[in-house]
Amino acid sequence: MNRTDALAIIEQYVSNENLLRHMLAVEAAMRLYAEKYDQDQELWGNTGLLHDFDWEIHPSLDKHPQAGAPILRENGVPEEIVQAILSHADHTGVPRQTLMQKALYACDEITGLITAVALVRPSRSLDDLKVKSVKKKWKDRNFASGANREEIARAAEEFEVDLWDHVSNVILAMRRIGPELGFNRINS
Repeated sequence: MNRTDALAIIEQYVSNENLLRHMLAVEAAMRLYAEKYDQDQELWGNTGLLHDFDWEIHPSLDKHPQAGAPILRENGVPEEIVQAILSHADHTGVPRQTLMQKALYACDEITGLITAVALVRPSRSLDDLKVKSVKKKWKDRNFASGANREEIARAAEEFEVDLWDHVSNVILAMRRIGPELGFNRINS
């Protein structure tokens, strides 16, 4: 499966621009980690790209992502990707055993928090976003309250990466595709 195949699936099921941007952000983070750990960037990237493809048709935990798994299989998505997607949701009971599964879990929630922090900055850019800005907002539980900080911390620990190093890595990954995510570029 290549990225074009993954995008074709997304085109069928995703119309919400913010959901698409989230999936692109997770893809970027997954690709960065695949590169860092000398893994298959296409495989990891496609896993991140597809992980929430069914959220619009199954917008509840009793169906997402488990009801999407048969759709992925029908579309020829490798079982390794399907299992990683199933494992990114604690409620499925699918254990995270592989490095890719742990990476997906670690990259999912954190992208939302980073996005929220970047959007409230005067620049509305990732280019000048620093880890310290995320740390400051992390402490404010009213800010981006939907970003589950306990899950984010647990996911980083499970992935065996320091939380703030992880934030730095994900900022870097998202910065690479900032305009695709709706962020301004800062001219240097």
